[in-house]
Amino acid sequence: MRLSTAPWVLLATFSGTLIALQSRINGELAAGLGGDGFAGAVVSFGSGLVVLALGLLAFPAGRRGVRRVRDAVRGQRLKWWQVLGGFGGATFVLAQGLTVTALGVALFTVAVVAGQVGGGLVFDRMGLGPAGPQKPTRRRVVGAALVLLAVGISMADKVGGGFPYAMLALPLVAGVFVSWQQAVNGHVKNTAGSAYTGTFFNFATGTTALLAVLLVHAAIKGLPDGLPSQPYLYAGGVIGIVFISIAVAAVHKLGVLVLGLCTITGQLIGSLGLDLLLPHGDAEVTAATFAGAALALGAVALAAVAGRRTPRIVAAGDPRVLPAPVAENSR
Repeated sequence: MRLSTAPWVLLATFSGTLIALQSRINGELAAGLGGDGFAGAVVSFGSGLVVLALGLLAFPAGRRGVRRVRDAVRGQRLKWWQVLGGFGGATFVLAQGLTVTALGVALFTVAVVAGQVGGGLVFDRMGLGPAGPQKPTRRRVVGAALVLLAVGISMADKVGGGFPYAMLALPLVAGVFVSWQQAVNGHVKNTAGSAYTGTFFNFATGTTALLAVLLVHAAIKGLPDGLPSQPYLYAGGVIGIVFISIAVAAVHKLGVLVLGLCTITGQLIGSLGLDLLLPHGDAEVTAATFAGAALALGAVALAAVAGRRTPRIVAAGDPRVLPAPVAENSR
């Protein structure tokens, strides 16, 4: 692993531990709202949007980034669908609220991991991320397979009868969307010249999508009677800001797949830490859990050891290549 890549690997792995923490919090938030995962997702994502919007009022650089993105979309230098990365985050947060209570963080992570790894391989090959097309080298494929094996080892003894396995489909799809989100958010960050602006657009589009879904759900089922009183249940949005900002900044350094592998490892470590320090329900830490986490760490190191690839020379006008943002004088 190159020294220039190592800090990004560590940061991305840390962001994965935050994903595990958010999954626990959002699952409990939905339970506190009478099991309404739709309302829980809006509260979590919407709170993050409020914090970011207040930040835009305080930081002129963030507002300049918003204008750059707007002008790039109008000028077709940035595709309109590349600004919709928040849809992936919305799907993930919705899956947390709807399935974590029933599946537990362990099984939820298994399904998300499968979707993330598959999506990372495909989207890297397609060149969807800002790093351009990246062939699924043997090292990356083996690393991805080992991460899946690691998750299976660490979580296998937690799988038993009575689980609603059909629910695994939602976090599986959410995992694919997370990989897509990481790829397209990198383009927004490059255009805006700021990870903050990329994160803001992520939360703005995600909250809009979740509000639309909640309105339909409320028309059929109604809204929760009240909000839970525990303050920590409302921290999911701020936690999301941190790990999405890290992903937005790191994807062009690591690529979609390696970023996904790092966050997956962090999720394993985070789930392990939560079960050890803040046990919830029937959570149990076993030797298999430790073995799986150790194998995942080795798999991420294997996949990332090649470092960044040599930039590909492209023809002028290639729509996948975005111009570097033009620096503006501070004012």
